[in-house]
Amino acid sequence: MNDTIQAQYSTGLSRNNIERALRTAGMDLDHLAPADLAMLEDFHTMGRIATGQLVDLAGITGHSDVLDAGSGVGGTARYVADRFGCRVCAVDLTDEYCETNRWLNRLVGLDGLIAVRQADVTALPFGDGTFDVAISQHVQMNVADKARLYSEAHRVLKDGGRLALWDLTIGDGGELIYPLPWADEPARSHLTTPDGLRAAIESAGFAVTAWNDLTDPAAALMQVILAQPAGPLGLHAFVTDFDRKAENLTRALADGRLRAIQAVCER
Repeated sequence: MNDTIQAQYSTGLSRNNIERALRTAGMDLDHLAPADLAMLEDFHTMGRIATGQLVDLAGITGHSDVLDAGSGVGGTARYVADRFGCRVCAVDLTDEYCETNRWLNRLVGLDGLIAVRQADVTALPFGDGTFDVAISQHVQMNVADKARLYSEAHRVLKDGGRLALWDLTIGDGGELIYPLPWADEPARSHLTTPDGLRAAIESAGFAVTAWNDLTDPAAALMQVILAQPAGPLGLHAFVTDFDRKAENLTRALADGRLRAIQAVCER
């Protein structure tokens, strides 16, 4: 899996392209606030809006130990650390994203709250019962072994800890058009149905406390976003062929080939 994930996300240009986008937008990199990054760091459907909604449900406080499992360039980790002042560990398999994450944390002064680890979410390098909350946004689509993914999340959470998810699943079974944001080709995509996702989570020992199908609002918002004129700040700054991927995703949400699921599950 490691080589496949690296091939999907690594370009060697993430940091350089993000830095160029920030400078083009007139940002002073010596005086950058966390909110200045909001347009280009949330690599999932509905972006920062989805992050805020999910975090609201997750029950995070300033005393929480939080895991951002599959963190990308770290947008969720920075949002949580900045909003709550709590400690966050950001884990991603892609070394390039981890390095970019560390650099952005330093730029906005959050490196003291966020630890970044390059690791596999199906083999987390933490002891049992380490975290109060684990956040997973648009990760399981790249993971074939969902039983291992969720058993690891269950293991590293404390008793009563919460797993907060924002994920895409198979919809009506219609054929998907590639590339998509998480997969340039079908072999890199490991989607399951909503029922299959819930069964994998519950089989790992979680109790589902919230399960929301947000497909319609996700499709509507993505259509609005795509209709906006492109500026320098956006995921297109470091995600190859992002516009086409986002268009294919939005169409699949709009016509029911994909479903968007928000969930909170308790250990």
